[in-house]
Amino acid sequence: MRVRQAEISEVEGLTALCRRSKAHWGYDAEFMRRSADALEVKPAAIAQGLMVVADDGGVPKGVAAVEPMEEDGVFDLSLLFVEPDAMGRGIGRTLFDAASAMARSHGGTTMSILADPSAAPFYEQMGARRVGEAPSDAIPGRVLPLYEYVLAPA
Repeated sequence: MRVRQAEISEVEGLTALCRRSKAHWGYDAEFMRRSADALEVKPAAIAQGLMVVADDGGVPKGVAAVEPMEEDGVFDLSLLFVEPDAMGRGIGRTLFDAASAMARSHGGTTMSILADPSAAPFYEQMGARRVGEAPSDAIPGRVLPLYEYVLAPA
């Protein structure tokens, strides 16, 4: 397994990976339809160089991305998805560490994480601290756990 920069040519495949990963948690078709835009990987995000892929022999098994927020030093963990058949193999941890390193290398001191409730235990295990709740970026009226992860100096 290696972590590498995402490539523009992978937009469709990575979008499909994100959607499979989300659907793994048992969401119904209507929820997935309403979440589709939020799960779409954008070429511009890849072009920024802040998106990585966990690659197993040329096959993407996970994706993670960070985005700088308006507050100085704060980055949003905008994506972290793992193929359902690859869950439980340490890929999420590897991608979380890579996302943290990307944010840190771009001046980040903190990562903000709007977590799916199913992923909340994972982020707690990674050392993120729950700081409250925030509105879903995909489903109006839905509230999600909000976490903060302090990026240790390199």
